Amino acid sequence: MPFLTVDDRMTADRALRLIRRGHTLLWTGDFQNARQILAALGRRVPAPRDGSFADQRRRQAERVRILSSLFVPMTGHRVTLRRSPDLRTACREAGVPHDAGPVPLRELLGVIGAHQLRRRGVHVPALNDRIHPHYGVFAPTRSEYADLVAQQPLPAGAGTAFDIGTGTGLLAAILARRGIRRLVATDNNPRAVACARENLERLAVSAEVLETDLFPPGRADLIVCNPPWIPATPLTALDRAVYDEDGRMLRGFLGTVRERLEPGGEAWLILSDLAELLGLRSRGELVAMFQAGGLRVAGRTSVEPRHRRARDGEVTDLWQLRPGGC
Repeated sequence: MPFLTVDDRMTADRALRLIRRGHTLLWTGDFQNARQILAALGRRVPAPRDGSFADQRRRQAERVRILSSLFVPMTGHRVTLRRSPDLRTACREAGVPHDAGPVPLRELLGVIGAHQLRRRGVHVPALNDRIHPHYGVFAPTRSEYADLVAQQPLPAGAGTAFDIGTGTGLLAAILARRGIRRLVATDNNPRAVACARENLERLAVSAEVLETDLFPPGRADLIVCNPPWIPATPLTALDRAVYDEDGRMLRGFLGTVRERLEPGGEAWLILSDLAELLGLRSRGELVAMFQAGGLRVAGRTSVEPRHRRARDGEVTDLWQLRPGGC
């Protein structure tokens, strides 16, 4: 990739003009000054807040392109700039190749933030403990979905449970604390599998964690799934925890969960209605997916999210689903 070399003399306005002309910038000045330039670029190209979802995504993709066009030199997990922090542990945790060469500063700051969050963890009230997310794994910074799983009455006699798309292992840990004797957690992201195993071991939870797409072998009394909530194409690798392209995971789960339930078992689907608010999926389409999978709604518990990024009117639901006719 050809770079245009720039340094501390560069202004944010000029950097933005160069990037919009198609240049990729390689910063050779002070690391902290590079952070300030990136922050200034972010203010000049703010995250979209209005317009249709499609328009917002188009503008967000352009914003990501602009902010990812400022690179810093790196050799062996060391950024070769003045006042650069020691990034070796953070890079190893995130799987940054040792010979990566120049990297986008925006991506590198994400690696640093993920390392800091992993080290301190996230306190989850429903667990009364901390969860330590890995880079590329959805962090439970909004916890109302965990509250739903912690408070929902368990199916009578439930002794086995699957946690599908476990991520950090949070929901598996909550189910273990509630007395489920046999737990299997799955994820198709190897980072999530490693993260869940580490968290569950730290929390002294006995659970099997498998890398697989959706279901493990066998059946369970309770199957829990908290899929990505927005059926749209992810723009970055980190988006995959939030965006489920074409609703693939949701459809796969609802289409086959019935045959994975023990007699009298339940599936719990935890899902925000954000996709409905954005006009990406209607409630009728969701109900049609239930019916197509041979499922009926046995109950629904709702909670309003409390975090600062929640949309006005947004609701998170726990859908209790059972095989139709049971």
